[in-house]
Amino acid sequence: MRAERTQREHIPIRIRTLVCAAALALIAHTPLATAADPVYPPWQHGANNPALNKGVEFTVHEADNLADFHGNLNDPLLVIYYGGNSFFTMAPLVKAFEAKFPHYKGRIYFETLPPGLLAKQMANGGTITVGNMTWTVKPDAYFAGLNAVKALIENSVLTGPPVPYVTNELAIMVAADNPLHITGLIDLARPEVRLAMPNPEFEGVARQIQASLLKAGGEPLKSMVYEQKVKTGSAVLTQIHHRQTPLFIMQGKVDAGVTWQSEVAFQSQAGHPIASVTIPPEHNTTEIYAGAAVKGAAHPQAASDWLDFIRLPESLLIFAGYGFKPYVEGTKAP
Repeated sequence: MRAERTQREHIPIRIRTLVCAAALALIAHTPLATAADPVYPPWQHGANNPALNKGVEFTVHEADNLADFHGNLNDPLLVIYYGGNSFFTMAPLVKAFEAKFPHYKGRIYFETLPPGLLAKQMANGGTITVGNMTWTVKPDAYFAGLNAVKALIENSVLTGPPVPYVTNELAIMVAADNPLHITGLIDLARPEVRLAMPNPEFEGVARQIQASLLKAGGEPLKSMVYEQKVKTGSAVLTQIHHRQTPLFIMQGKVDAGVTWQSEVAFQSQAGHPIASVTIPPEHNTTEIYAGAAVKGAAHPQAASDWLDFIRLPESLLIFAGYGFKPYVEGTKAP
């Protein structure tokens, strides 16, 4: 009897030991995000902040990072609202611009939110709230798709003419090695493929994506991706796809999302486990990027300097590094 009792007493001890060992093994093999985890934005290691005096540097990547607000609000000489899907071009562009115009060095502030949100910020006098902070900064120049820029000129928000400078095309962003073997837009309808898709309410790229879905699979494909999958929860609509889509893919929350090809190029160049699925020309949609000065801007000469600069060969070379193509007169906006 004593031997049996001793054996019974040992059983829960062994179970507890195995449970603890399994828990410790799980903890050891679970990737925990840290402040230095490269998954979280901002992804350019401070290069996108042109401020000279950064004071106390405090960034908690997964909580407090303000990834799409750059520079010093204190008396800037140039304020740019720059469509966020090409945010990564601003670090080298600002560096080249400051070399050409040294008096702007350290005096440039820019935001890289989706163009629709930037337009709403302009309509609210340049005031924006993020978390518990509210601030106001009115832009001198605004950059988005050509049609969006033209519409704001017609509404007397911007002053013409618009300045087109590069073009871009869509791609499907997936995890490295493309584990679900996605080959084209049709595969986005597969039930096991979880998606992150730009919200048409905030992000202009959704219009081009929907046009491409129609080309590839007609209304049934567009409806599956933007309606049925959203209802079932297998697709999420982003507010800021250039941050959320790659982040969600790297976190394993989604499997794919349609973005601009340049965004996939940046993520790959940054060393992130992201890959691209090419969309063929017959299914793709081209966007023309353009800018214009803001009506009543505080720094009209600065806006003019930037608009001239962004079309120079040295600027176009920066864009080319991410797959953008120079704008050719006669190219039609979608």
